[in-house]
Amino acid sequence: MKASASNLNQTQIAENVIDRCKKGDVRAFRELYDAYSAAMYNICLRMTNNVSDAEDTLQEAFIQVHRHIHKLERDGSISAWIKRIVVNHCLNTLRKKKVYFEDVDEVEVMTEEGVDEAQHTWTVAAVKSAIRDLPQGYRTVLNLYLFEEYSHREIAEMLGITESTVKTQYMRAKEKVRQIVKQQNVTR
Repeated sequence: MKASASNLNQTQIAENVIDRCKKGDVRAFRELYDAYSAAMYNICLRMTNNVSDAEDTLQEAFIQVHRHIHKLERDGSISAWIKRIVVNHCLNTLRKKKVYFEDVDEVEVMTEEGVDEAQHTWTVAAVKSAIRDLPQGYRTVLNLYLFEEYSHREIAEMLGITESTVKTQYMRAKEKVRQIVKQQNVTR
């Protein structure tokens, strides 16, 4: 019962901040920014793989949040709404950099050979490093699918590519992460 009361209280606080933002309260927008900017910055950094681009993208996204806060529906999730804006700005940043997504019509799915995962040290740092080293197209699809939890269909629509291309990019990204981590372990 306490969890429900706590969630209700959080919702009421968020609604209060949103209502104040809609009325032009600058302090309320600062509260909103403070509450969501760290998580949204992490999305920007994962997507752009560049601190400067991540900072610029975050700033542009929150400017849009400020301009369009009046469009947020009362029953809508503020975090989902902000996240969608942030992801769209990240994708715009990547488009400006002309990120390439390898297009495929038919995909041959390779079956994984018996890889002994125990031989490799799968630390969080190693996986994060491997993801940062991925080509931008692979990294974008991997981030959108794994971390932002978009479906292959949603990613295809966002990127203007086919669903099979998304699946291939994701499959190749996972394999490339395995290869990079394996290589990191060999060079140690």
